[in-house]
Amino acid sequence: MLRRSSLAVLPGVLLAAQSRAQTGPQPRLPAEPLVIVARDGARHEFRVEVATSPEQQTVGLMFRESVGPSEGMLFDWGGPRESSMWMRNTLVPLDMLFIAADGRLHRIAERTVPHSLSPVDSRGPVRATLELAGGTAERLNLRVGDRVLHRVFGTAP
Repeated sequence: MLRRSSLAVLPGVLLAAQSRAQTGPQPRLPAEPLVIVARDGARHEFRVEVATSPEQQTVGLMFRESVGPSEGMLFDWGGPRESSMWMRNTLVPLDMLFIAADGRLHRIAERTVPHSLSPVDSRGPVRATLELAGGTAERLNLRVGDRVLHRVFGTAP
């Protein structure tokens, strides 16, 4: 759930956030509507927490015991950049959807492994990363190129 590049940029903030994360999940962040429009026109609606600060992004969905079928967390990187995530202290499998600045799905990493320290990379610059319950991308037949409607991309639903 962490951008590995944060280690070099904000070491003090990272250590403080990791210390807090060790005791349990962060309080729920404010949720906003997000819609994914599949290539067949199907609209999939979610309520997502939006992680914008380095502290929120470091903790992410760590220690959460579940993620509902229409819930998730959107990591807004503030501008296009490489995104590298991991599953440290994450208890449930997640689908990670890497979203380009224009709101199109750039890459989908399905069913990431709980507690894994292996990096899950965007493989190109993205504006945001969306974490959903593991299996959601397959269940909804989401594909690279599908559109994401949210204020971060200027396409609020």
